[in-house]
Amino acid sequence: MEGLPGLDQESGRGTMDVTGTVWRKSSYSGSNGGACIEVGTADLAVAVRDSRDPDGPLLSFAAEIWTTFAERVKADV
Repeated sequence: MEGLPGLDQESGRGTMDVTGTVWRKSSYSGSNGGACIEVGTADLAVAVRDSRDPDGPLLSFAAEIWTTFAERVKADV
């Protein structure tokens, strides 16, 4: 894995710069402080994080994969 761009050399995990990302919650989240996820677009990827731990770990997905996922959720597939 040495030398691959975007990979942390120690852990082998991918890294993603989310500085300046505008995060948004689902309109279904409500304002009761419950467990929610937030989604933000960074470069050509979509990042997902826990709203209660905004500085914690996050997941990232290729924008195309996220779009397919969202369409299927909306279609209730």
